[in-house]
Amino acid sequence: MESQTRIRVLLVDDHRIMTEALKMLLASECDVVGEASSGEDAVVLAAKLKPQIVVMDVSMPGIGGLAAAHRIGKDVPSCKVLVLSQYDDEEYVLEAFGEAGAAGYVLKTDAAVELLAAVRAVSSGRRYLSPSIAPIVLAQLRNPVRTNGSAQRLTRREREVLKLIGEGASSKDVARRLGISAKTAQAHRENVKQKLDLRSTAALVRYAIKHKLIRVD
Repeated sequence: MESQTRIRVLLVDDHRIMTEALKMLLASECDVVGEASSGEDAVVLAAKLKPQIVVMDVSMPGIGGLAAAHRIGKDVPSCKVLVLSQYDDEEYVLEAFGEAGAAGYVLKTDAAVELLAAVRAVSSGRRYLSPSIAPIVLAQLRNPVRTNGSAQRLTRREREVLKLIGEGASSKDVARRLGISAKTAQAHRENVKQKLDLRSTAALVRYAIKHKLIRVD
């Protein structure tokens, strides 16, 4: 492939071994112009480097991949996000293509076979979905009733706050990470507790773990 047609890619994953493996998979047709290990860094680098594609992990420290994808879509609309995830849950797939605005979704277990094809597809303006999880989307099209009701009542910002709480962040930490006031962060915290009918921080953490908002290695 001619150098001028190579695809500019930003890699976002907090596991160094995974990042190196992804670089090898993409080396024949892509130039990796940057690497990030958190959602916040991904947003900053996408705005700075303006890659064609961001290959984005879902579960990372900070705001997480789906929230970062949403922000990148707003800040750098020319940049397309390809989600790379270990999760085949309906919740993640549908949110990725919905509110997060991703252009593709590839399972990490399928990356060795599918990643380069997915990057090609997304860079040419098409969407890509791992064939192994296509039935999730087809089932949703046939029956659009969502099953995870309590989580879906949360706004995107409230899910970001819940994720950070699950990682041990205080209201002040949440405010700093999200660029909001401590008062607003506390209000989001209380709204989340009320919507989920949870009484304590420990209960919020357990909920975040159960619903895979945070990763427990």
